[in-house]
Amino acid sequence: MEARNARLESDVAHLCTDVADIKIDVRDLRDRIDRLDAKFDAKLSDGFARVDDRFEKVHASIANTRVWAFALYIALAATMLGTMARGFQWI
Repeated sequence: MEARNARLESDVAHLCTDVADIKIDVRDLRDRIDRLDAKFDAKLSDGFARVDDRFEKVHASIANTRVWAFALYIALAATMLGTMARGFQWI
């Protein structure tokens, strides 16, 4: 009976050391994941900043295009009215 108890105690001690090793490995993995998370967040925020800059450029380009299109529309309307005035001999 003593031999069995001694063997169980040695097995339990071996299991305790294994659990301690696993805890150390898990802590190491947690630290690595935290570092990777910080790097990923930095890259992601940098990527979003670049996308925001591109959207700002596109927005400015669309605003310029709207002004140009409005001016072209006014010119087309004036030309059409001038042509109609010549056709109806108003001018």
